[in-house]
Amino acid sequence: MAAFRPEARGGETLDVSPKLLAEAEHGDIREEDFVDTVRTSLPYAYDLIASLATELREGTADFTDNQPPPPSEQERGQLLRALASDAIRGSLERHFGVTLAFQNCHRVAAFRPEARGGETYRRFTSVRSQVLNQSPEFRDC
Repeated sequence: MAAFRPEARGGETLDVSPKLLAEAEHGDIREEDFVDTVRTSLPYAYDLIASLATELREGTADFTDNQPPPPSEQERGQLLRALASDAIRGSLERHFGVTLAFQNCHRVAAFRPEARGGETYRRFTSVRSQVLNQSPEFRDC
């Protein structure tokens, strides 16, 4: 098994400022600063999750989700990068006070944190739901 190497760098997901990078090289950083970097680096993903969290907070539904695909592959890429990273996804969940679930390259749902493990959450994240939500236009994403 490969050893964890925090200094190993691959493809870039975020536009990290030299200041934030220097702070990270010397120890922990403030999560608020990290979330701000996510906001400016992945604005489509950040704004989509922010709007879902607002809609969830203001309503009574068990969850809110987006159905339409992103307007371009650039926006789809932002959403995929945000939700594929445990650090980014976890920070966004804590920042907005939601639990996120993801299907089909673009269908992200925001649940109330206490819903994780509940029937609606389990149904949304089930393999059955994944299969039922497939269509030809999602095969290239």
